[in-house]
Amino acid sequence: MSQENKISSSDMSDTKVADAHDRHWVDTILMKSLRPYARLARFERPIGWWLLLIPGWIAIALAQIPSGGGIVDVRLLVLFLIGAIAMRGAGCTFNDIVDRDFDGKVERTKLRPIPSGQVTVIQAIVFLVGLSLIGLAILLQLTQTSIWLGIASLVLVAIYPFMKRFTYWPQVFLGLAFNWSALVGWAAVQDNIAPSAWLIWFGGILWTLGYDTIYAHQDKEDDVRIGVKSTALKLGDATGKWLVVFFGGALVLIDVAGWLAGAGIFFHISIALAAMHSVWQLTRLDINNPDSCLEIFRANRNFGLIIFFGTVLDSYMLSLT
Repeated sequence: MSQENKISSSDMSDTKVADAHDRHWVDTILMKSLRPYARLARFERPIGWWLLLIPGWIAIALAQIPSGGGIVDVRLLVLFLIGAIAMRGAGCTFNDIVDRDFDGKVERTKLRPIPSGQVTVIQAIVFLVGLSLIGLAILLQLTQTSIWLGIASLVLVAIYPFMKRFTYWPQVFLGLAFNWSALVGWAAVQDNIAPSAWLIWFGGILWTLGYDTIYAHQDKEDDVRIGVKSTALKLGDATGKWLVVFFGGALVLIDVAGWLAGAGIFFHISIALAAMHSVWQLTRLDINNPDSCLEIFRANRNFGLIIFFGTVLDSYMLSLT
């Protein structure tokens, strides 16, 4: 790289990456030398770790109900929060290492730290190892079943970045990985994997198919040009009908998970409220407007939190009866 290019890459530490939050602490408070690493881990785009975290939080809260309910274990919630931020950052770093050539050809991703030259591949690998060690430290504080499940999840994390090269359904593989936290969360409480945990996982996969198809519509023109695949390209103008199936199926499976676990009325009310939120998403979405896709994609944090807080309330109320 020439000296001129090195200078321009250094100046990019002040450049806002597409779809990042405006005036985020990464861009305003963090030291300039650390900003490329924070962007590599997507710290300035917290929606990713929220979507990784929420299935685990729901499972933690729901797993208390078969034992009589009660106040949700705050220690577990905090551990999962830290683990989600670290492992989402590790997953994004690995994804960017694998996709560095593709990212440089896509308008939305060309300013990411690796394709723009702010971080070398070697530096990214070192950073990846550091984040993974944080995740391992969190995992080792959980039950034996959770530890083995966490280790098994690495297979899904490793294969996901390659799927867009071979299938129009890479979002399925993202869902497999992102919702694995539901199995780990349930096992962290019960030290087993009950049918309810599997149903949250399967429901989460459908939920991921919904929100990540919406997200993928931002890149469909670039994806066609560079030859990668997505559900946005596969479903096209029929996306809206499929989103009804994805969100509807997710809600049904998660509701059945609650029924099997012995959840009460507050849990089922939260499912109904989440259903109303999904209707709002689908009526507001414009798949041909990238800003609309990003707004609705981000709104899925609230969709998940509605179910989580309903589960927390349900667990507490059951303990009073």
